[in-house]
Amino acid sequence: MSDISYDFTIPNLGPCKVNSPIQLSKIEGDFIANYVTDDEFIRYKLDTTLDQTCVELSRSELLEKAGPREKIYFNPNHVHAAIVTCGGLCPGINDVIRAVVRCLWNRYGVRRISGIRFGFKGLLPEYGFGIQQLSPQVVDDIHKTGGSILGTSRGGGDRVVEIADAIENLNINMIFIIGGDGTQRGSLEVAEEIERRGLKIGVIGIPKTVDNDLSFIQKSFGFDTAVVKAAESVAAAHMEAHSQINGIGLVKLMGRESGFIATHTAIASHEANFVLIPEVPFELDGPKGFLHYLEERLRSRHHAVIVVAEGAGQDLLESSGGTDDSGNKKLADIGVFLRDKMAAYFKSIGMHINLKYIDPSYQIRSAPAAPIDSIYCERLGNNAVHAAMAGKTKLIIGLVHTKFVHLPIKAVTSKRNYVDPEGSLWRDCLDATSQPILMVNDKDAFLRNSKNKQKK
Repeated sequence: MSDISYDFTIPNLGPCKVNSPIQLSKIEGDFIANYVTDDEFIRYKLDTTLDQTCVELSRSELLEKAGPREKIYFNPNHVHAAIVTCGGLCPGINDVIRAVVRCLWNRYGVRRISGIRFGFKGLLPEYGFGIQQLSPQVVDDIHKTGGSILGTSRGGGDRVVEIADAIENLNINMIFIIGGDGTQRGSLEVAEEIERRGLKIGVIGIPKTVDNDLSFIQKSFGFDTAVVKAAESVAAAHMEAHSQINGIGLVKLMGRESGFIATHTAIASHEANFVLIPEVPFELDGPKGFLHYLEERLRSRHHAVIVVAEGAGQDLLESSGGTDDSGNKKLADIGVFLRDKMAAYFKSIGMHINLKYIDPSYQIRSAPAAPIDSIYCERLGNNAVHAAMAGKTKLIIGLVHTKFVHLPIKAVTSKRNYVDPEGSLWRDCLDATSQPILMVNDKDAFLRNSKNKQKK
């Protein structure tokens, strides 16, 4: 178990003195939903061993439960709330917007809800984007379509002072920021600038990263839909490969640094024979390289399906360098690289193949949310509103151990979440694909090099 500890304390704007307009119960067994108190927590660390003794936990080690409080900080009649969506598209954005608006309006009676257009750039004056007024009438049907009704963009989050100026000038009391790790790091800096000015403005993050790579959170919204859509592409690749002489289906999926979509898709589809992810390096050539094992597969079964995450194998090819507007390192195209390498390899050995390459990334990102994600988005949005009305700030709403909790933005963005090559998820993926555990020629040398890189 890791010795690293995190402070999970959630900042408050001030004491809660306003009676909540939501009429709930404080009594068990009366068939009325209950309020949540600030004294309700869950543990983050559940793993233990028999020789470990129980220790008293401090407040900073416990996760605060999300949900409606009996006393709230803001008077709903005075609230001006804002919603902004940042970064790339992801299934479920509209579902979250809908949930936030409806909870503010129907449960708390908030009547001033502004949609910020096209991400953080909508708060920067030179772009000239107007504010979209939101109400249940505007958002009731938006969950039926993909994308974001507010529009989205990458970048702009580093212009902290100007963003804080805009929030202050608009007299916003709470802002709901929907985005991934880069967006949330920006939102924390904005919250800190707001705090330096002595302003009482809540900053609430809602985790949007289709790669599912935010730490501590059980899953990000849109991830389940992405796996559903990705599995459809793998099924198509399998049908193409199975219907051809030595057919190969190559599917490139999202996953810049974390291979969760590729891994889950392989397990869900039962039709992938190789999964290549950023967390598990591989070699192309040699008697224990990927191409050799692919050849073996074709000679024995006459077809193969390969799923590759976009960030896999970056050590094998040269990137153009630089970063995108979100600050992400620009990746070389592993899908095109593998396609060309496979074609050249089988041509060199005189083996006929029929190769189909599928990249469904943007179709997946723009898809409407599947029902399982719609449920999750609805609950994320509701709990985000409850947190904001109770005067919480600098937090992200997340699901941990099946419970909705408040997580500090600082902790969530402190590191990425990765597929553990020695964990049960990857082990189950290997069982689903029957691929070799490690596709490298000299295991000892590979492990030595990996340890040296980790030290650096």
